Amino acid sequence: MAIQIAFLIFTVIILAIIGLYVYQQTNKPAMVVPKIFPPEWRMILERDVHFYQNLNKEEKKRFEEDIRHFLHKVRVTGIRTEVEDLDRLLVASSAVIPLFGFPTWDYNYLDEVLVYPKHFDKNFSMENPEEIILGMVGTGNGMDGMIILSKESLRQGYQNPTDGRNVGIHEFVHIMDKEDGEVDGIPEALTHNKYMEPWRELMEKEILKIRQGKSDIDAYGGTNEQEFFAVSSEYFFEKPKLMEQKHPEIYELLNKIYHQNMSKHFQNPFRVKKQLGRNSSCPCGSGEKFKNCCMKN
Repeated sequence: MAIQIAFLIFTVIILAIIGLYVYQQTNKPAMVVPKIFPPEWRMILERDVHFYQNLNKEEKKRFEEDIRHFLHKVRVTGIRTEVEDLDRLLVASSAVIPLFGFPTWDYNYLDEVLVYPKHFDKNFSMENPEEIILGMVGTGNGMDGMIILSKESLRQGYQNPTDGRNVGIHEFVHIMDKEDGEVDGIPEALTHNKYMEPWRELMEKEILKIRQGKSDIDAYGGTNEQEFFAVSSEYFFEKPKLMEQKHPEIYELLNKIYHQNMSKHFQNPFRVKKQLGRNSSCPCGSGEKFKNCCMKN
């Protein structure tokens, strides 16, 4: 009897140790994120992320917290390339921008972002690729829960914030679309409300125009409904005033999807990127030098 009790206690201890190990691995942060947002990270955002540039001081604080949360939860891994702070912040910004109007939302279908140095093909080959892929959402063969991005294309998407193309935002919109379990161009935010059918009808009409060469929305948006949603979202976040002018119905529904009135909120969405130094005027509008204001916070 004593031997059986001892064996039972031993088994319980072993199971507890295994359970603790599994819990620690499961809840292990993707990276150790500084508790205070680093000023050098803030300078990168001010220099390279035009969405962040146009936020007020309180919104910038929330954007920074969203960046920290994302980098704590999701791994950003370089494949045959070094991932720098710039790349991590551009990946995280691409994740934060589509969900900025949803403070309580999160990416439940994403664990890791793989960063390749350049474009690749469906077999993830970069040498003489059969096709050119700049980014994709992983599916099957152990790739579920992943996004794959070309570092070169990711950076280019932020270097020119007015060309309507941003591969980072594009792929994270697909992940947002997947939150209801299916990537179909109908985001979860519209699934159970009165805007679902109007959005579906608008998609069908505009996809037809794209295929007929009668739309200024990128031709890739005519591939199918999910690509239309991602491509039109790139347009919405990069050229909101132009979209409001040329595609008012699409623009209005995207406002409702993302809970973000980009044209109204962004007083200067086409701001030219500039270098921000310690002695520059703080972009938050305080009138102080950057080193004495947001750089310290």
